[in-house]
Amino acid sequence: MILLLDTHVVLWWRLNSPRLKAPVRRAISTADVVWVSAASAWEVAIKQALGRLRLADAFADLVAASHFVELPISFRHAAGAGALPPHHSDPFDRMLISQARVEGASIVTHDRRFAPYDVKVLWV
Repeated sequence: MILLLDTHVVLWWRLNSPRLKAPVRRAISTADVVWVSAASAWEVAIKQALGRLRLADAFADLVAASHFVELPISFRHAAGAGALPPHHSDPFDRMLISQARVEGASIVTHDRRFAPYDVKVLWV
């Protein structure tokens, strides 16, 4: 199984949040690959700059400590995000949807606005 984590899922994982139920934790811990998008790093950086998020460690360090894999943004990902129907206006989430579709991954998220898209989702 190949998973792509939504930004909040990465943070919940590192915080050992009870919002991540046991089946989701098992799926993440046993997946063949767990990706974290460069779009998530960008989103975190913007939220930190705006004072809406504080982390004790750098986001890249949190990802590495979890043994997750960075997923860069390619031209195919960008084109796919631009071609998506406008069900969801958040550019970071649109990128995650496109990346999951292009790479054949399932997105792990709590965001129900992903539902109208043709993408595999593991709901938190």
